[in-house]
Amino acid sequence: MTDQLPYRVEYAKSGRASCKSCKGNIAKDVLRLAKITQSPFHDGVITSWFHPDCFFAKTKPKTIGDIGNFDNIKWEDQEVIRKRVEGGAGEPEASGSTKGKGRKRANNDALKDFKIEYAKSNRSICVACETPIIKDTIRASKMDYESEKAVKFGGIDRWHHLECFSKIRNELEFFSAGTNLPGFKTLKKEDQTLVKKTLPAIKESEAPPVKKVKSEPVDSAEGEAMKKQNKKLFDTIDQLKVVKKADMIAVLQQNNQFVPDGESRLRDSLADLLVFGSLPPCDKCSGQFRFKSGLGYRCMGNITEWTKCENMSVDPKRSKVTIPGALKEKYDFFASYKSKPERRIVRVTAPSGVNVTGVKKEDQVDGPKVNRGPMPLRGMQFVIAGKTKKSKDTLTKEIMNLGGTVTSKVSDVTAAVISTEAAVEKGGKVIEDAEKLDIQVVSEDFVDEAKDYKDTPIPLITKKNIASWGGDPNARVVASLAKSTSAARGKSIYEKSGSGKVKLRIKGGGAVDPQTELEDVAHVYQRGSEKFTTLLGLTDIQSKKNSYYKIQILKHDQKNKFWLFRSWGRIGTTIGGHKLESMSLEECISMFEEVYYKETGNLWKNRENFVKHPHMKYPIDTEDSDDSQVGSLESEIKSELKKPVQELIRLIFDINIMKKVMKEYELDTEKMPLGKLSKKQLEKAYRVLTELQELISKGNPERMLLIDASNRFYTLVPHSFGVQDPPVLETEEAIKGKCEMLDSLLEMEIAYNLLSVKTDENQSPIDAHYKQLNTDIDVLERDSEEFKLVETYTKNTHAATHTSYELEIEDVFVIKRKGEDKRYKPFAKLPNKKLLWHGSRTTNFAGILSQGLRIAPPEAPVTGYMFGKGIYFADMVSKSANYCCTSSQSPTGLLMLCEVALGNMYERHQADYIEKLPKGKHSTFGKGRTGPDPNQACKKDDVEIPCGPPVDQEIPGNASLLYNEYIVYDVAQVKAQYLVRMNFKYKY
Repeated sequence: MTDQLPYRVEYAKSGRASCKSCKGNIAKDVLRLAKITQSPFHDGVITSWFHPDCFFAKTKPKTIGDIGNFDNIKWEDQEVIRKRVEGGAGEPEASGSTKGKGRKRANNDALKDFKIEYAKSNRSICVACETPIIKDTIRASKMDYESEKAVKFGGIDRWHHLECFSKIRNELEFFSAGTNLPGFKTLKKEDQTLVKKTLPAIKESEAPPVKKVKSEPVDSAEGEAMKKQNKKLFDTIDQLKVVKKADMIAVLQQNNQFVPDGESRLRDSLADLLVFGSLPPCDKCSGQFRFKSGLGYRCMGNITEWTKCENMSVDPKRSKVTIPGALKEKYDFFASYKSKPERRIVRVTAPSGVNVTGVKKEDQVDGPKVNRGPMPLRGMQFVIAGKTKKSKDTLTKEIMNLGGTVTSKVSDVTAAVISTEAAVEKGGKVIEDAEKLDIQVVSEDFVDEAKDYKDTPIPLITKKNIASWGGDPNARVVASLAKSTSAARGKSIYEKSGSGKVKLRIKGGGAVDPQTELEDVAHVYQRGSEKFTTLLGLTDIQSKKNSYYKIQILKHDQKNKFWLFRSWGRIGTTIGGHKLESMSLEECISMFEEVYYKETGNLWKNRENFVKHPHMKYPIDTEDSDDSQVGSLESEIKSELKKPVQELIRLIFDINIMKKVMKEYELDTEKMPLGKLSKKQLEKAYRVLTELQELISKGNPERMLLIDASNRFYTLVPHSFGVQDPPVLETEEAIKGKCEMLDSLLEMEIAYNLLSVKTDENQSPIDAHYKQLNTDIDVLERDSEEFKLVETYTKNTHAATHTSYELEIEDVFVIKRKGEDKRYKPFAKLPNKKLLWHGSRTTNFAGILSQGLRIAPPEAPVTGYMFGKGIYFADMVSKSANYCCTSSQSPTGLLMLCEVALGNMYERHQADYIEKLPKGKHSTFGKGRTGPDPNQACKKDDVEIPCGPPVDQEIPGNASLLYNEYIVYDVAQVKAQYLVRMNFKYKY
């Protein structure tokens, strides 16, 4: 629940405001309307005021429910605004009307938001089918007034192909004939004929019902009663204009009512009290109610320090109002006042769903609104170079007709360069740039052959490559498609295009923020153990905030010079700002403490005993690691390791993959770079997830409790939602996903910390990081018996239901973790030892190899652990492979083969959360419907390798598992044997 409706109406509180459109003054007490938009300077909104006529000239609210404070203006003004909002555009023509009588309203004024013309360039994208509009072809537009960009520029054209415009004309609310479109007369005769045929007038009887936002119906008698109440309310407001602010507060406090800020709001609240009676305290939080236009009476209290109360009532119980005796003597109005409580009639009006960022939730679709058939080159960018057989214009049109675009420069999202062998031989800037970026150069017949494809022709790029270079085009095409889609769907102007690299250098009391540009000359000031640097955060789902605030005192490395640095904004966006001020140390400390108190409600000196206050920020506990020590794995010093082992080290220590994983989890790598969240903070986050899981498992959890825990979780682990609303964590699936995220963060923290350790400059970085793993790694020859055994195990145990990919072994490594033999020795005597699969993200393997497979921490919720917290293994390779989190864009995965001492197994056929195994049992066996044929299993010493092909297994009818699972609850029961590098060959 939030006050952030996109518009607001009220009477001007002073004569100081000016209209944002005409720049003229808005006089005091005159009706004014506002657009509420996202501020680019802080995580909040900007209110821009307009005269009513100026407002409606460029703004089209969908419903009066989008206009805040509507019920708090005079009835006659409400009626005027309601008529302006409900006025139509491009209305259907009335049947049988030829003289403009009845309901025919397809006039020039109604159609002024529409336009038709020839495309001036190849740059416009159709918002319906998300493909380019070719220059000099017909395009039609409807003016957009709601999106972020539209609000900023006072409306923008949203262009469509003519046929796409026709297909979604109902959604665009264009029911008139195409001949009425502004610009129609500028078209050629043959194109006018095409428009007439494509856009005939829609008769009123044939038009779909106009979408109206449902609101509570008001009958005529109730409407008349509301009108009388409104007059009575404003008569009272007029009487209160002579009452001093302090006296109005005194009356509200005497009756235990909410006291709002601002004299105008005070007067409105007091008038409501005097006309309708005193409101009771909230029965949920003991807070106080206040009238909210379009909703009723809303509690203004807080359930906890993290969450506002959401209690609402349209007909709260009323009681008589008492007036302090002194005020009866001071004001004649109070002396004659008699309290007669009555029900305030509330008209509930639902908003359209458009928020202050101009984004409507139901508008966030997964695909294009119009399907124009196969568009195999949709979103792909090409550069044409050299002298091709077809002209550049012809090729450009053919590419655009297939959904692609042509640019003049090669970039990292270029799908391919279209050229000739002669041009490749000759070189030139385009060809040189393509080689630098490892981008294929394809022959021009690529375009003709692409026409036969229904999906993106990525294999064709490789097939038609005429250059000696060319990397995987998958990632480029995906990035280009994302860019194209965001352009067509109006991505937020505040969204970051990508997370830049942020290197933090530890100097003095912490990491100097790069925005200061003082890293080379200053350090964080430290007084004893007191480090003057802090990062504060707040995620508040109800107010749609996802804010950060950073404060630092910096001291010059040589001089007695100090600065106070502050930065603030919304996580994961460009919204916000920063300020660097030079001042004395005393002024810096004073201002630092003042800002800290203002943002948190806590004194800096009491930070160790921090108390969270409602609507205020919370400190994010970070660990300062020196990013300047995180060096590249590239070096002139040659590695002594075998080539496949070198590539393995590069893979598991790849910072870019780690950042990509963080981005997948909606984490902001700029505000919260890798390795910065403390373990203590992550443990707190686990506990919040456990709390959420317990709430959900009980069934029908109270929404406010879910919001409360979600707010805490997102504040502890800052997420990047862009300008979208932070979602409530309310499902088992969401909790499981966040749990996996924390697991990955802990694993990546290990890898990052290993990378941060300064290594011997005379040694290859690859070799140095290899040593940090404390694991001997060697690669198997492909013709060795061991390799063939692993290959057989892989081929035979790919499950029939896991059909989206095939597995191809790239390398098999023999691994021996230091100290693991000794730890495993007591369990080696157990019977029933098997070689089993375990899959995980590549980013987790630096942690797995250096510290072994581990069991989830006690703080972690139980969700996602079918048989309790333990280490899970499988005998079907694809069951474990699914946990590698690969994709067609990132097809490399790592799987371990471990010797597992299972001993006596506790057999289960469906989920059973195990906290303690029955006496005499050493592991849990979740028996599935299918498993490897035991008659074709292999033995190596006393270890069984279940590498037979899958067969049906005898299990009870109520069994829910498809495949076998093996779980041990002691890390010492596991001995890692092999690490398999797999290529996931995705079929689609």
